[in-house]
Amino acid sequence: QCSFITCFYEYHYVGENKNWSEAQQYCREKYTDLATVSNMTDMKRILNKPAGNMNEAWIGLYDQTDGNRMWHWSLPGVEFNESQTNWNTKEPNDVNTENCAFINKELKWADISCDGANEPNMYFICYNSTSEKFHLIKKTVTWLKAQSYCREHHTDLVSGLNQLQDEQLSKIVNSENINFMFIGLFRDTWRWSDESRFSFRHWNLDFNDEEDTTDQCVFTVFNDGGRWNINTCASIKPFICYDDKVILIKENKTWEEALYYCRDHYHDLVTITNLDEQRWVQEKVKNASTPFVWMGLRYSCALDLWFWISDEVVSYENWVSDGQMDNCDMSGAMETGGQHQWFKKTDAEEF
Repeated sequence: QCSFITCFYEYHYVGENKNWSEAQQYCREKYTDLATVSNMTDMKRILNKPAGNMNEAWIGLYDQTDGNRMWHWSLPGVEFNESQTNWNTKEPNDVNTENCAFINKELKWADISCDGANEPNMYFICYNSTSEKFHLIKKTVTWLKAQSYCREHHTDLVSGLNQLQDEQLSKIVNSENINFMFIGLFRDTWRWSDESRFSFRHWNLDFNDEEDTTDQCVFTVFNDGGRWNINTCASIKPFICYDDKVILIKENKTWEEALYYCRDHYHDLVTITNLDEQRWVQEKVKNASTPFVWMGLRYSCALDLWFWISDEVVSYENWVSDGQMDNCDMSGAMETGGQHQWFKKTDAEEF
């Protein structure tokens, strides 16, 4: 069970058999939408399914019929920026439909087939958020199997410009006589029903996304570790909905006005205690019209500390390093663009 503070959304398993569109309509009427999965934490929660014979269920991922492929980083929370890339000359060239990426010894990027059908399998580089950052894995596998290995043994495939420009990574690559290595960059046409832009994917290891997947929808298979597969959207299956507890209020208010509005109409201003919650909230704030949104974070002059109004300890932090001093009448706000960091703002400002 999840409280409001420790869990921003709840999953609901519906044992009725419906096609994907009917399941989507049901979830939107009864809850918020078909299930969105933002990372492995969500995936593990989904696997805690209720007793019964439900082995597979629709989730909210579907193929967009216009076929517009978008690049994503494998590591949740790292966003791909078209203006900040390091492609090799004439790359990506998309020969034979190439939806995954690798680097050469100069750390230049190139696209490649994900399933190894038209290209050789490769070594790959994992990123670890808790120990030595980068690990070159000398196994020749497909891109999907490389991603699976990194998530099981480390954190994920190396992802994002910051990681790929790290000096430690450069030293590892230059110390080895290896020309090509998979990185955590891929592109696809899949979209979430609730229009969120989470890049997390948990495909069956034999999945081939380089075939025509138009009018296909995604289901999770519980006895396969929750891994995902596809079927025509007209197929009949049980499904998983989610109920959202994070609500973006599109009205400009001072911090105190926002506080009382939330307490009068909902529960409270939002509290963020870990990276998973940060990612969920930052996905919501992208839809705000102001440069910042208020959080339930407040500065106490008397105690000389920042605190959550929910009484949660400020353990996880995501402050911008702008050198601004703590002052009375200040509260915390998240930027709606950029890296979605936290800023110290005067209470009288309206967001």
